[in-house]
Amino acid sequence: MGAVRRLVLDTLKPLEPTIIELAQQLSELPGVDSVNISIYEIDRKVENAKVTIEGSDIHFETVQDLIREFGASIHSIDEAVAGKAIIDDASTLQD
Repeated sequence: MGAVRRLVLDTLKPLEPTIIELAQQLSELPGVDSVNISIYEIDRKVENAKVTIEGSDIHFETVQDLIREFGASIHSIDEAVAGKAIIDDASTLQD
């Protein structure tokens, strides 16, 4: 099976710990090369965040466990890329 190279996750997390702390911890996981977290909505006690993870061999279960340890949950997996290389979406007539 091809290694997972990119995951884009829609998450809901508490305000604390910060996205800086979560990004640092995710970046330390085996097979992870980089992490980008963007907040797109803030409520009184929670934030909706888009988490993008790239690497050579990302293990989803390990990522999911760490996110849960931070008190967050994954709403959806919005993108998954696996194989020998990362490819971006191609433009279509619908775009």
